[in-house]
Amino acid sequence: MPRNSDVATSRLLSKLLAVIVTLVLITTLYLAKTVVLPLALALLLSFVLAPLVTGLERIRIPRIVAIPIVLLTKQLSDLSSEFADSHEIIGETELGSSPAHPVSVQEVRGSQGRLDAMSGLLGVVISIVLVAVFTFFLLLKREDLRNRLIQLSGHGRLNLMTQAMDDASHRVSRYLTLQWLVNIGFGLIIFVVLHLMRLPHALLFAVLAGLLRFIPYIGAPIGALLPTALSVGVFNGWTKTLLILAIFFCMEIVTANLLEPHVYGKHTGLSSLAILVAAIFWALIWGPIGLILSVPLTVCLVVVGAHVPNLQFLTVLLGDQPVMPPEAHYYQRLLANDQREASQVLETHLKSSSLEDLFDTVLIPALNLAEQDRHRNELDDATVTFITQTTKDLVDELSLRRDDSSATDVAAERSGHEKIMCLPVRDDADEIVGIMLAQLLERAGYSVTAIPIGSVERMLAEVAGADPEVVCLSALPPYAISHARGIYRRLRAQQSMARIIIGLWNYTEDPVKAAAEISGGEQNLICTTLAQMTLQAGLASGTSLKMVPSSIQ
Repeated sequence: MPRNSDVATSRLLSKLLAVIVTLVLITTLYLAKTVVLPLALALLLSFVLAPLVTGLERIRIPRIVAIPIVLLTKQLSDLSSEFADSHEIIGETELGSSPAHPVSVQEVRGSQGRLDAMSGLLGVVISIVLVAVFTFFLLLKREDLRNRLIQLSGHGRLNLMTQAMDDASHRVSRYLTLQWLVNIGFGLIIFVVLHLMRLPHALLFAVLAGLLRFIPYIGAPIGALLPTALSVGVFNGWTKTLLILAIFFCMEIVTANLLEPHVYGKHTGLSSLAILVAAIFWALIWGPIGLILSVPLTVCLVVVGAHVPNLQFLTVLLGDQPVMPPEAHYYQRLLANDQREASQVLETHLKSSSLEDLFDTVLIPALNLAEQDRHRNELDDATVTFITQTTKDLVDELSLRRDDSSATDVAAERSGHEKIMCLPVRDDADEIVGIMLAQLLERAGYSVTAIPIGSVERMLAEVAGADPEVVCLSALPPYAISHARGIYRRLRAQQSMARIIIGLWNYTEDPVKAAAEISGGEQNLICTTLAQMTLQAGLASGTSLKMVPSSIQ
């Protein structure tokens, strides 16, 4: 067997390798952005244009013809909008210029400036051509590219890769569609407001505001600058100028903080902090274009993390899912002596579930976590006392607040007819689960007594004095099973006519085998959840329903 030191060294080397690979990838993305950036833009455009190409294919237009039609249509649309913008700007310049006020123009280092301009223009042209070429071939060979990516994953992971690709495609497509709709709505509201204020070129500014919102965080402020600057020269006073700024500010606050998180959240799976961090990261690597691509690229990372176990940390860091399950969150807050937030965890879960489900899926697993840590000597006595007492208090509080008149009426009708006792097997955790069970049975209308933890002799004497029809043993595995065996045998010798039901809460192994081990081979019911125990205790208590003498799994 490998030694602990070898295992630790192997883990350290794996982490070091992961860090090196990440740094190499980031460096490659930055240094090779001339090629990688157009490819990323082409992938984004292919998500947007693929439905249009598919629509043309459905009307019998070949794909190789449909793709140029879509690309040319988009380019003509962009050029026409740019021409209109330029025309309006020129018109403004001509109207604003006057022969009485000639403009003095001085050229400084003209030849070098032209070379720089030509160089910059050439780079833009090359980038546009690369984006167009990549988009064309991505749309033309999208099935072939998909099959190649699936083949790289290996035949044993076909289902995993297919699910990941479908998930990423659907999330990005939904995000882009929703972003278009939100930005169109934003632009329409801006147009109506500016038009009512009689600001010239209201349509132009509204279109720019909607388009610039595709650039996270900085797009909207830039879109507000032009109409604000024009309003200074058009209107008298500062009232309308300040009103335009206020409108843009309020619109952006409402859209970015209320509308978009609600609309985008469930479709992208990103947390708000992840969106901000991703925007900063991609902007540092690729500049303004990185801002536009930040959300789609981060969505792809979250999807990869959700489907590849070794990359699950990406989903934990960037996703919008709870970092910890409710039971772990509740237990962690108790470890921090934070009763208020622990109570909030229960309240939040209770809003969408029943009290029975809260006990079974949150409180019992949390108590199991505490039991495991206690038996590993990781908890001191004060912490154990705080956890058990706080949980007991919260259970009592939740039961009182969730009580209803119908359960009370049923209990009044049945009181005194059925006698059920909940007997803890080993410690306070077993007692708390017994209290939960007693509360659920009382809400179902049965007469129940939850025996507090104490010496075995005292607890058995209390059972003997009550002479119940049903005794429910409460045992939180794995440490309570051996104690359950001893208590069961003494209880059976004392209460030969009572029906004994064994509760092994959240037991994950074979319950039939465990029941046989505890009862010495007798045919006994064993339940692993409070829902099962509530049902079977009611059946065994003498009601008209048929008793089921078999193990519940």
